[in-house]
Amino acid sequence: LFAADMRAKARGPWIAAALRGMSSSNSPAAAVLRAHGAAACTDITGFGLVGHLLEMCRGAGVQAEIDLDSVPLYDGALACLEMGIASSLQPANTRLRRAVANHDQVCGRPAYPLLFDPQTSGGLLAAVPRFMAGSCVQALRMSGAAPSAAIVGEVTGAAQTGAVELLSVKAV
Repeated sequence: LFAADMRAKARGPWIAAALRGMSSSNSPAAAVLRAHGAAACTDITGFGLVGHLLEMCRGAGVQAEIDLDSVPLYDGALACLEMGIASSLQPANTRLRRAVANHDQVCGRPAYPLLFDPQTSGGLLAAVPRFMAGSCVQALRMSGAAPSAAIVGEVTGAAQTGAVELLSVKAV
């Protein structure tokens, strides 16, 4: 969005909404996550969703699947991609595609590049027990701490020793 804004290609409401989201404290959301048993949490910043999830998976020795259709996107993000506009840092992050086991199958999906988008200040990514995930999302939304909170994936099992491909993207 901000790369598009620098080129006078972004709409004002897109930027205003992004700035509101990025300037909101993650502290209230973190409190809700803790109350729902979050085992790990990180803010999505320069390494994008894939980069941060990959680090969490490596640290826990697990594999995960991302549900691309459930990932909240800022208004205008897809439109910017359609205009061919992405962050100048995007190419460095897309090298992480080697960690996505089914990259070739899903790379043509319109929102896929946004999984690698470097955020200035994104939302939180947390590992919450499966049985608490739904109530956690509901609490995040109802409290106003994270109005667009969503379950964006799940741990699918233990990682094999030395595995590079720790992630997959749900193919619809």
